[in-house]
Amino acid sequence: MIHATTADQRNCSGPFRSRRWTPFNTVVMILGFVLFWPLGLAMLAYIVWGDRMTGNLATARDRMDGFGSKFSRDRRPSYRAQPTGNAAFDEYRSAELARLEEERLKIDEMRAEFDAFVDNLRQAKDKKEFDKFMSSRSSSE
Repeated sequence: MIHATTADQRNCSGPFRSRRWTPFNTVVMILGFVLFWPLGLAMLAYIVWGDRMTGNLATARDRMDGFGSKFSRDRRPSYRAQPTGNAAFDEYRSAELARLEEERLKIDEMRAEFDAFVDNLRQAKDKKEFDKFMSSRSSSE
């Protein structure tokens, strides 16, 4: 007998390999146990058996997964522009993105110059205060 397996079933061979063991879900489970133990127990049941939910429970599970994924560390914003099929707009967008990248580089350079300027001011102030301290110390001896 051949069994059809989905990608979720292949990736979730056991309860500890489930996609539901995320840092967010784990923190919610721990907080549930700390605040009111039945909440923690319910969250643990959701993590372990959530893949088997059907009907309205599956809808709630999907909403919970969507909410928890907002806090996932491996979600990175994608800034690559996908072609739209409109050549004129794609050309305009790429030119604007290149212009904005140039502006960002200029601003980064100006920021580095300003940081160096502020560091020089701090060093000059520290040297002035140190020299004043040393002169007052030597005059008091």
